[in-house]
Amino acid sequence: MNSRIEQKPGSAEGGSHKNVFVIGLNDFNRALLQTIDGAEQYVFHTLLENAEIEEPEVYRVREPLEKARAQLRAFPGSIDAIIGYIDMPVGFMVPVLCREFGLPTASLESVLKCQHKYWSRLEQSRVIPDHIPRFNLVDPFADDPLTQIDLDYPFWLKPVKSAGSYLGFRIHNRREFDKRIKAIRDNIRRLADPFNHILEYADLPDEVAGVDFSHCIAEQIVGGRQCTLEGYVFEGNFHVFGIVDSIRYPNRCSFARYEYPSSLPNRVTRRMINITLEFLDYIDFNNSTFNVEFFWDERNDRIWLLEVNTRISQSHSYLFAMVDGASNHQSMVEVGLGHRPTMPHRQGRYRYAGKFYYRMFQDAIVERVPGREDVQRIEQQVPDAMIRLNVSEGMKLWNLREQDSYSYDIAWIFVAGNLRQELQSRYRECVAALDFRFAELRESITKGPHDHGSDQRNLLNERVYLPK
Repeated sequence: MNSRIEQKPGSAEGGSHKNVFVIGLNDFNRALLQTIDGAEQYVFHTLLENAEIEEPEVYRVREPLEKARAQLRAFPGSIDAIIGYIDMPVGFMVPVLCREFGLPTASLESVLKCQHKYWSRLEQSRVIPDHIPRFNLVDPFADDPLTQIDLDYPFWLKPVKSAGSYLGFRIHNRREFDKRIKAIRDNIRRLADPFNHILEYADLPDEVAGVDFSHCIAEQIVGGRQCTLEGYVFEGNFHVFGIVDSIRYPNRCSFARYEYPSSLPNRVTRRMINITLEFLDYIDFNNSTFNVEFFWDERNDRIWLLEVNTRISQSHSYLFAMVDGASNHQSMVEVGLGHRPTMPHRQGRYRYAGKFYYRMFQDAIVERVPGREDVQRIEQQVPDAMIRLNVSEGMKLWNLREQDSYSYDIAWIFVAGNLRQELQSRYRECVAALDFRFAELRESITKGPHDHGSDQRNLLNERVYLPK
């Protein structure tokens, strides 16, 4: 992290500190944790290494849970909080471990009512039916899965739970459906089988008891201006502390950047807040942070709820630190400790901040990646910029983990400024200075919304990060 971002050093001295266990803690998030108020009162412990959780060669759940339990039981001091900012599998592990160690958190059932896409849509259809797309449950292993879908083309087809939009496809016709369903059949169990272990801890109603993570959901395509609400529910009290705009590339599928604060009208965001409150209250979601994604169809003045995530978004952490004066980690830590969150508002050094995705839309070999000194020089040159590289020299882009179906995520570039235009200019300055270089492949694979490469998805069997 850029050294110019103000940090408040933690301390393990004295008897008043709190032991906060963070699943998969890495240096990026440890630095952001030090921006929060009262950081000197906490000792942040890594519960499972980040490489085991976020960058595994194979996904596992049962084994990490057992290892985490053993680490916690062996700890000689008090266990004051167990938290996590990663989606899978951490989002499921936190409620299981907190329940076992007597710590405040949302129930696993309420988490699944948000994270299990089919269960979530069922619950939403009962309380906010006007704000969700039409949907169908799909068993990809049925003899003719398309007969389970009564939506017009195009529609989305995606697993009921995935990571990084993995195996999510926009379907335009029967021929495309057949290709995508084959890719799903070939690969979905590699994610589903490990994560089905979590369902053993939950009390499932009959309507979803047989719908494990090897199922998919088909959804009507909706669109508009996208944003994400971040907030928490603490002891039944609901609060949204920030709204971030999500801006996509022209393919309408891949994220281009996040900008904070949102430029949407207040009357629109107030409606989104009320919809979120109504749903979370209905499912008894409590004592947890959340982020909720929405579309606003400006032409028809209609609001669509995309999905509910039961954690902070680490993609937004820098944005809150720059604009509000503390990372959203603050709310996660305080709720985890059983304290009412005290997130600051507009106390940061900048009026605006953004996370930009530097992407490629065609497979290639990475020939040159900026070195650490190059990155540090750029971060010093562009005020408070922060850069994270996602590729290494010599790799093929299709080897990148947890990519959407339409692009390759090369780098994350975080910038801040006092004008929105400054975000764009500072991003471009960073990109020009990074000097990535790529070699085209003789048979390169182009990703796009209409032909994003069935050949590319046939290569999924060779991706080393998938479970066997």
